[in-house]
Amino acid sequence: MESRKTIDEVIREICPPDESARIQAEARWNKVAKPLGSLGLFENMITRIAALRGQADFSLKKKTLLVFCADNGVVAQSVSQCGSEVTGKVAVALAEGRSTANTMARQADCRVIPVDVGILDFPGHPGVRNLRVRNATGDISREAAMTREDCLAAMTGGAALTEKLIREGTELLAVGEMGIGNTTTTTALSAALLNLDPDMITGRGAGLSTAGLERKKRAIHSALKRIDPNEKDPVYLMTELGGLDIAAMCGAFLAAAANRTPVIIDGAVSSIAAYCALWLCPNAGTAMLASHISAEPLGALLLEKLGLEAPLNAGMHLGEGSGALMLMPLLEIALEVYNSGQDFDRLGIEAYQPLT
Repeated sequence: MESRKTIDEVIREICPPDESARIQAEARWNKVAKPLGSLGLFENMITRIAALRGQADFSLKKKTLLVFCADNGVVAQSVSQCGSEVTGKVAVALAEGRSTANTMARQADCRVIPVDVGILDFPGHPGVRNLRVRNATGDISREAAMTREDCLAAMTGGAALTEKLIREGTELLAVGEMGIGNTTTTTALSAALLNLDPDMITGRGAGLSTAGLERKKRAIHSALKRIDPNEKDPVYLMTELGGLDIAAMCGAFLAAAANRTPVIIDGAVSSIAAYCALWLCPNAGTAMLASHISAEPLGALLLEKLGLEAPLNAGMHLGEGSGALMLMPLLEIALEVYNSGQDFDRLGIEAYQPLT
């Protein structure tokens, strides 16, 4: 098997953004024949990508969505509307092009790669990438989700796959997930990392009843009682409270930054993975783009902690990278305007001047 970089090695390769490329990109935007800054957040995103890439000219045509799939033992506490068997079924649907995310990806001209990091009793399937670490996680309400070695293996696996895809030509990456019960692990992990009251941030996930929501809260409280409340190391907390999907996504975010490639965050689950990556390396945030504000109570809060704004606020909570896919065409439209050459001189219009 191909040797993997350690997470520390990946982190050491992450550099700050290129300020000269940022200045060039801002200057190009200011020459486009339109009011200054009038594309708002989309101008900022294109400028940030230029700074990340280290050049004002770049392409976003070759796009890949990674959907990290794993099961969570906490499902035994009836915290989800459906059972763990759904994770494997959706992974197969993703591989065969039959899921909602595939339909969206075809419109965005984006390749979809489902990845098995720990789907319960999954025998494998053509088109599902095998990064399997273990057969699902433990029930976090009673025991650690995984060992530290498992967590690091998921992280390095996500990082290695991301680096491989970038070497093969991916220019824009999106990171999504599929795993029944993973809003429970996300909420527990967020509560521990950010000192939050779980009762205030626990949502209904894919559609829990009120009774189910109460079970979910109880499971999260039980999980939090097991751990050291003063420990903020993301690897420790992912090991105790997280999921294999979250760990693999964290590795993917770090590797995207190390390889100067923009990576789109999807919803709350990928947001907590992004936050863990940011905690481990603040410069990792230079590669991250927010897509939408998840309908989960944690959605807006996690983006605020990441220091990112999302252009879409549509009450989405589908998962599978769907919000990230929605952003892709909008980014490409913004890039077309940026590269259009339709400056003030060509249109015979007097250039707008910055307000003083």
